[in-house]
Amino acid sequence: MVRLHVKRGDESQFLLEVAGSARLADLAPLVARIYNGRLKVQRLCSEMEELAEHGVFLPYNMQGLTEEQIEELKLKDEWAEKCVPSGGSVFKKDEIGRRNGHAPNEKMQQVIKKTIEEAKALISRKQVQANVCVNMEMVKDALDQLRGAVMIVYPMGLPPHDPVRMEFEDKEDLSGTHAGLEVIEESEAQLWWAGKELKETKLLSDYVGKNEKTTIIVKIQKKLEEDDDDSFLNAEWADNHALKRQFHGVKDIKWGPR
Repeated sequence: MVRLHVKRGDESQFLLEVAGSARLADLAPLVARIYNGRLKVQRLCSEMEELAEHGVFLPYNMQGLTEEQIEELKLKDEWAEKCVPSGGSVFKKDEIGRRNGHAPNEKMQQVIKKTIEEAKALISRKQVQANVCVNMEMVKDALDQLRGAVMIVYPMGLPPHDPVRMEFEDKEDLSGTHAGLEVIEESEAQLWWAGKELKETKLLSDYVGKNEKTTIIVKIQKKLEEDDDDSFLNAEWADNHALKRQFHGVKDIKWGPR
């Protein structure tokens, strides 16, 4: 199996093992699927931290309003009584006015927080340092763990407008957000290696050869993005003058102040 060290820009994302015979028309969408799945897990963890701290999402027409304004406008959160956490709630006001402040009790908070830690660990970039490969099954496992924790704490479910529920139902609206810019649609995904686009009409082995025990660094990006990875130009094998310098016994001379 060929090991791909997937990066986005200069940042490591994950390791993935694939057969050298893999078609790049299939491989680029797979890498994008895992990449986007990890982003979904991260978004969910962030929103679930808020869920544990401040309860469920308020209806959009009540968000950011003071209690006086809500009373004056005669607004009511119809979901507050339906979506009560197991064991009752404790009030912890959400200062930015997104969530209703009826947080789960300490025990239920810990269920959510512990699951968040476990899910984050599964898809963490630290898996690269630990030499652990990530696949789509691991991403699904992380999502299932998070979904299970929410079902334990909120057996009656969450409001349809809560970002946590919307993420689980793949109804999240990321338009106009930084999170939305991070997502790479599978149909727009491209892989680059050593400054070259890996063409979807070819096999991975067309680029890396038949060695199934090699590791390469690939970058995932959207089509039409410019790849500016010229780091391979600094490699000794890419330096036309390296052999000549070695012949003369001159190597790595630096001019100017140090």
